[in-house]
Amino acid sequence: METLEFQAEARQLLQLMVHSIYSNKDIFLRELISNASDALDKLRLAKLQDGLEADTSDLHIEIEVDAEARTLIVRDNGIGMTRDEVVELIGTIAKSGTAELLGKLKEAKESPELIGQFGVGFYSTFMVADKVTLVTHKAGTEGHGTRWESAGEGTFTIDDAPDAPVGTTITLHLRPKDEDDALYDYTDEWKIKEIVKRYSDFISFPIRKGDETLNSMKALWARPRSEVTDEEYHQFYRHISHDWTDPLEIINMKAEGTFEYEALLFIPARAPHDLFQRDARRGLQLYVKRVFIMDDSKELIPDYLRFVKGVVDAADLSLNISREILQQDRHIQMIRRRLVKKVLSTIKDLMSSSPEKYATFWREFGRAVKEGLLAEPDNHKPILEIASFATTHGSEPTTLAAYVERMKEGQEEIYFLTGESRSQVENSPHMEAFQAEGYEVLILTDPVDEVWVDVVPEFDGKKLRSIARGTVDLKKDEEEKQPEGDFGPLLGFLTEKLDERVKEVRLSHRLTTSAACLVSDADDITPALEKMYRAMGQEGPRVKRILELNPNHPLVAGLRSAHERKADDPALPDTAELLYGTALLAEGGDLDDPARFAKLLADRLAQTV
Repeated sequence: METLEFQAEARQLLQLMVHSIYSNKDIFLRELISNASDALDKLRLAKLQDGLEADTSDLHIEIEVDAEARTLIVRDNGIGMTRDEVVELIGTIAKSGTAELLGKLKEAKESPELIGQFGVGFYSTFMVADKVTLVTHKAGTEGHGTRWESAGEGTFTIDDAPDAPVGTTITLHLRPKDEDDALYDYTDEWKIKEIVKRYSDFISFPIRKGDETLNSMKALWARPRSEVTDEEYHQFYRHISHDWTDPLEIINMKAEGTFEYEALLFIPARAPHDLFQRDARRGLQLYVKRVFIMDDSKELIPDYLRFVKGVVDAADLSLNISREILQQDRHIQMIRRRLVKKVLSTIKDLMSSSPEKYATFWREFGRAVKEGLLAEPDNHKPILEIASFATTHGSEPTTLAAYVERMKEGQEEIYFLTGESRSQVENSPHMEAFQAEGYEVLILTDPVDEVWVDVVPEFDGKKLRSIARGTVDLKKDEEEKQPEGDFGPLLGFLTEKLDERVKEVRLSHRLTTSAACLVSDADDITPALEKMYRAMGQEGPRVKRILELNPNHPLVAGLRSAHERKADDPALPDTAELLYGTALLAEGGDLDDPARFAKLLADRLAQTV
């Protein structure tokens, strides 16, 4: 027998598990049954795909209790584990990303996102037991099994188990009943039945206690919706998603004909903490004729809908289908297209049938959904139809359809401006003429907005137009416009002095109160997008922009007069640099040499004191 120590993070998690994570201790049995069900699935799959010699004629889960000895046993005849797997899966939780996760656990009351890793769910047993014994034998291996035991205090023992049958048996030495601490007597038959019915009724393997089978084993997705309660759906959702809140929306699908499949999908009510992490679990569970094939099947749902949870049960796929084959299988591609269409249409229906639900959905997942505008050009229209955007029209987000309805007479384009925050966009010099003339502008502040606006040309026949690009001329009265000839010498001077920074200096029709602003040519990438590419290691030449001047601003008018009086005044180049710098800062840009700018500004201010 060998005594080993838990990994440091595992010891911390054990303490959290026992003392603070779960307020509902009943959940331990759900975890053991879920792990046992996974082991049975894996054994059946290993036999089908790998030709493993194993008896799968009576796969099941057994529960035994001994009230006098105060023990509870959960046994399965599934895949089992080797000694190394026991040490890895139970002695360590490195696969769960614990260092970051533990910090979040200490702030949260319940943490079902842990479920899904055998080692993590297994720890929940220490909420109800002061000692846990595990005996396991891996299918297809000769020789002895493995016996593991721990009191959950920081160490565990591991030894050989010569007579262990294939599968896993977990024995819990239960703590005394303490209802004040919500610790019930888990040797009571009614309590066992209650937990199984509540959490595990849909498990596809029989859960037996003596001669009685405790679960219905009906695949929830195969039952008519009229026969399934919302609570049953919610429990199923919590099981597959590891989310403790109820789903926002439930989607049932059934396709019959040349290719048959059933699907049960859920749209969550809140975004998971790892929604934008590359290594996050995503995808749907795939079954073939009720046989579990794989978890997290990314081929069934595009990445921009990665928050959707659920099950797809296909009737005509091979049981030994691999992920590589899934990527090419035309049936899978067809299912994927139909799932996407159904999810997007469901969200669109929410916009009219349940505006509050839709608002919650877009707040939680809108940023991810907009990634689809880059990934799936064929779905531009349905994605744009369910999208909402902040706008200068009011504090509430607007749809593009609503924007088009409010467009001014003669307006042919949908105006937008990107930025890091709403306040930055609203206070941008580019906004001035549009606000003065009463034009509505979309406020786009998500990083993905910088990219998708370049690949989506229009909506409902209206071109999307950045007000920070190209030329803008909203004035209808030609008499209001300043003749450029009056400023020609100054514009030429500034273009020459700022040649390394700008490609052109011209008069502006978009400014009303600011002295200057920087704009991009219609076909140039934005500074924010340029910065994003550099952050990803894609270095390239910096794109020069255009400096526009407000001819009605006192600073610009004074600069023109100063240049007319003395074009070779040594102070004028410094003024040009300050003018460019203030325009850059006004849009939230970064100065190349902040120290030099500060010195120029301080020197100029000193001259006015």
